Amino acid sequence: MQISSQIVSDAVEALSGFPGIGKRTALRLVMYLLKRPEMEVVRLAESLIKLKTDLFLCKSCGNVSDEEICSICSNHARNNGVVCVVEDFSDLMAIESTNQFGGRYHVLGGLISPMEGIGPDDLNIMSLVNRIEQDNIQEILLALSATVEGDTTMFYIAKKIKDTGVKITCIARGISVGGEIEYADEITLGRSILQRTEYQV
Repeated sequence: MQISSQIVSDAVEALSGFPGIGKRTALRLVMYLLKRPEMEVVRLAESLIKLKTDLFLCKSCGNVSDEEICSICSNHARNNGVVCVVEDFSDLMAIESTNQFGGRYHVLGGLISPMEGIGPDDLNIMSLVNRIEQDNIQEILLALSATVEGDTTMFYIAKKIKDTGVKITCIARGISVGGEIEYADEITLGRSILQRTEYQV
């Protein structure tokens, strides 16, 4: 793709690094931005910079937050005794949108995947074990995608925490095998939360 401007070419190159964005789509986005008012583009650039400079990962659960402790963890109306374990922030948001879960969360930051070189030590699993010991947690709800990686991660966590005496449950398989939680519809996901079952090791 021949682009006469190096600035435009650099912008296309940067945008095409996003998942699912090829060079042609990136070029369309750049052309769109060129037509927008300067302040709108500046606001976009500033918001992207703030993602790296002003955003926190909650010290308690690992969720994205504007403060050191996220709004869910600091909400005293939430049930401290139940913690829902999710792969990433997008899964947390998907579950929150169902309005069926009133406990707290723990964000792993990924799933165990030997093929991708991701092991248990690369995830926030030890901090979950520490939370169980320190925060008097009665139930761990495993809400991970119904994939090989999700099942492997659930099995590992269940083995790791089974001696703590905490109740281990998982969402009902209303989520199809091989399905990603963030793409499930709210009704199916909500029912999966309400109909969760005890996880057997």
